Amino acid sequence: MPEPRKSYKYFDLVMAAFVTILLCSNLIGVPKVSTVFGYTYGAGILFFPISYVFGDILTEVYGYSRSRKVIWAGFAALFFASVMSWVIVALPPAPGWTQQENVEAIFGQTPRIACASFIAYWCGEFSNSYVLAKMKIWTAGRHLWMRTIGSTIVGEGVDSLIFYPLAFVGVWTNELVVQVMIANYLIKTGLETVLTPVTYKVVGFLKRAEQEDYYDRDTNFSPFHVEV
Repeated sequence: MPEPRKSYKYFDLVMAAFVTILLCSNLIGVPKVSTVFGYTYGAGILFFPISYVFGDILTEVYGYSRSRKVIWAGFAALFFASVMSWVIVALPPAPGWTQQENVEAIFGQTPRIACASFIAYWCGEFSNSYVLAKMKIWTAGRHLWMRTIGSTIVGEGVDSLIFYPLAFVGVWTNELVVQVMIANYLIKTGLETVLTPVTYKVVGFLKRAEQEDYYDRDTNFSPFHVEV
């Protein structure tokens, strides 16, 4: 007789937080471009790294298999939000309504950028989760900071290397693509490094509350194997 599936108090809450941050950083942050100390950047990168923090927390506490489900949930949410945005922008405006250009400016992502975002998110998040799960075994659960920062370096690197060329090569100069890609990558990894003490606190709380500290020793790491 198979063992009953373990239930968790906070797993659904962490998943909801992950998906919420992912959607907000991709939909709210993307249209805004800001300049601080002479550096111009997309405002979404200030909050997108938080999704990697939650990805680290999910894998560290609950394991790769459950993190994989959350990554797919985030992918589905992003896809639905993009379809919804496209439909809303495409609907004909009512006579006398003059806000169509504002809606297009905020929600009118080009298909190229949307596709680049999907591919980069999928590859980056799975790389992050895989590296953290493997490093947890290699380090025997020690040095959490090494796992969270190391997995972020890989995950954010994969994300950036995919997104910026797919989205902007041929639109921007090659030099600008490389410049923005490197600068934004450093900002994103730097922000998660700064958030390491918060990650420690949340991971410690969840491990105690859930009585769980999962090691992926016999895990099927295929992104398409969705059973826990």
